[in-house]
Amino acid sequence: MTKQTDELDDYLAPHYINRSNWLRAAVLGANDGILSTASIAIGVAAASDLREPVILATLAGLVAGALSMAAGEYVSVSSQTDIEKADIQREMDELNEMPEIELQRLAEIYEKRGLKKETAKIVARELTEHDALGAHVRDELGINEISQAKPIQAALASGAAFTVGGLLPFLVTLFIPIRSMEYSLYGFALVFLIILGALAARAGGSSVGKAILRITFWGTVAMGLTALVGYLFNVNVG
Repeated sequence: MTKQTDELDDYLAPHYINRSNWLRAAVLGANDGILSTASIAIGVAAASDLREPVILATLAGLVAGALSMAAGEYVSVSSQTDIEKADIQREMDELNEMPEIELQRLAEIYEKRGLKKETAKIVARELTEHDALGAHVRDELGINEISQAKPIQAALASGAAFTVGGLLPFLVTLFIPIRSMEYSLYGFALVFLIILGALAARAGGSSVGKAILRITFWGTVAMGLTALVGYLFNVNVG
């Protein structure tokens, strides 16, 4: 019996969908942290021969970006939470006012998913008797514990990830020689993005190669355009 259980555990692949909320926020935050601070540093470095303006601009971008990212995630995910709560309240009202229609609607949902008509009615009736609101929230509205919005979790994950990601290019501005710093920043940022893409893919159980290709391509575009702005204006900062 123990052997069969072990074989079953080995056979069943792990699922990562329960990580989707915080992982999305963390990857977004870290990606923005690396790209935003590196792009700011590259843009200023391309227009300056002094280290101080580069450091100051990068640090300002890091602090402002982390706070903005956390606040933005909280506000946007809170808006999603408000919509979910409003829909759940509306569903409660409908269950109180027209339970038979709601029962029929639930049965139709199960029938569309492949159950026979009579079976769908039985399933809908039994689930309604067990937990009517839960059944409608899950199967009619598509809200469950995994997909449900969590504003605090998203804000903390995104803000912390942005800070960690932004610190990496900032450290480069402190120690890399100022001459041709923009090229060094670009190279280091690509390395950071590749590591982030690999870690995100591993954490989510997806393709590492696709994640790295996607994140490095758009990172190159963002940093390249920012450097171009610095070169085009050719403003001597300092």
